[in-house]
Amino acid sequence: MRKGQAWVNGHHIGRYWILDAPEVGCEKACDYRGPYKSNKCVTNCGKPTQIWYHIPRSWLQESNNVVVIFEEAGGNPFEITMTSYATHSICAVVSESDHPPPWKWSGSNVGQTRLNSTTPGMWLHCDHGYSISVEFASYGTPRGSCQKYLRGNCHASNSLDVVSQACDGRDSCSIEISNNMFGGDPCRGIVKTLAVEARCKPSLLHGFSAM
Repeated sequence: MRKGQAWVNGHHIGRYWILDAPEVGCEKACDYRGPYKSNKCVTNCGKPTQIWYHIPRSWLQESNNVVVIFEEAGGNPFEITMTSYATHSICAVVSESDHPPPWKWSGSNVGQTRLNSTTPGMWLHCDHGYSISVEFASYGTPRGSCQKYLRGNCHASNSLDVVSQACDGRDSCSIEISNNMFGGDPCRGIVKTLAVEARCKPSLLHGFSAM
């Protein structure tokens, strides 16, 4: 496929325009340090700029899915394939200084919006057939990145117990980011953050997402 638009079961995925990256310019060793340059750390030379397009799982049916392609540049639709992808591990980070999540807002009959609570929150959700299993949790000043989290100098010792009790074995859960949730302030005068890494384990299930 080269250029056009696509629909799945009546839902518009959007436009696609697949261009090939330049043949030259890729570096064997990449180093982002130093002044910015637009050609720094270029990858995939000579390959298409994009080959994957996301289709929300909720748009798909168990069978008889209909794909409509409007191709403008003579691409071959028989080269299109669909692959199911489920994420079984996810990380989430929310700070007590973040804004409250969407589920804490509610509307009224006169079109006004009301905030029920200003406390930030973390929401975890497994798709149908999987359940949450928390592997890491730290409320305080956790360090690192997804799948490489570490406890910081400030850490509530009951972090894993609190999050596990709220989430383990469920397909979804929410945790408030507050000192009360974790039984007190582990380090006064410092903005606390909750970092969580969890897996979706089959109970009958299918994937994982977080907000």
